[in-house]
Amino acid sequence: MIDVRRMQVLRAVVGNGSVTGAAAALGYTPSAISQQIAALEKEAGAPLLERVGRGVRPTAAGLLLTGYADAIGRQLAEAETALADLLAGRTGQLAVRYFATAGAGLVAPAVARLREAHPGVRVDLRLTADPQDPSAEVREGRADLALLVGSAELRGDGVRLTRLLDDPYLAVLPRGHRLAGRRSVRLAELAEEPFVGSEWPGPCLDAQLDACAAAGFRPGFAVQSEDYMTAQGFVAAGLGVSLVPRLGLGSRHPGVVVREVRDPVPVRVIQAVTRATAPAQPALDAFVDALKQAARAS
Repeated sequence: MIDVRRMQVLRAVVGNGSVTGAAAALGYTPSAISQQIAALEKEAGAPLLERVGRGVRPTAAGLLLTGYADAIGRQLAEAETALADLLAGRTGQLAVRYFATAGAGLVAPAVARLREAHPGVRVDLRLTADPQDPSAEVREGRADLALLVGSAELRGDGVRLTRLLDDPYLAVLPRGHRLAGRRSVRLAELAEEPFVGSEWPGPCLDAQLDACAAAGFRPGFAVQSEDYMTAQGFVAAGLGVSLVPRLGLGSRHPGVVVREVRDPVPVRVIQAVTRATAPAQPALDAFVDALKQAARAS
């Protein structure tokens, strides 16, 4: 096996035209350079240099290996530059998983900020494959970051949680509803109303149910839609009222009014989950910071 480091010594000798010149360039003694060349010639099975006056010149074998040493030197320099860019967060690739209503309000502006500051970082964006366990892909190393709601119980499970946003639920009422003229409604005032479900079972629905329980009632669901826009359609049709998070109201049905809720305010907590054991990734840190900025601006 030919030693790559000795090839670089040969390259220096050929480039400087002498062993003495190579020794000065590399900071070695001429004796050490000669030993390295002798060892390389033994590995190559052929003489690599011939004396010419006070200097040396490469043999055909030496010229061939010098050419390869040049190519290896360039590749090593490129590798060092690429590694420095990666470690500085200037390049890299992130796999991000998110749920639909976080897309427009959080993920999109965060990606825009990341691209502006780190244009060499590529982001693979996909909807969460398992809504019941959004952190699974992160724990298994198939994603670098996932957005989820609540799930404080994940702490200590090999992941790190970063709280991004408290997303309050708003009351969606039919136009002409008895409470539509208010600026806000007390949650208990909806106790006798039929409810239009807007969430899948899980942390989001739990946030609604916990708030209703704190207000002294359990909502009676007349319709289950599990989709915010569809829920608004059912409300507009007079089938009930609904609770929808602020991020889920990017589009509003013309047949509904939206009012703030108080006493208490149902809130879903949106968090970013990353792998606690993963090595430092400046690009990932930059994306988490971008998510925080997007959350503050929402």
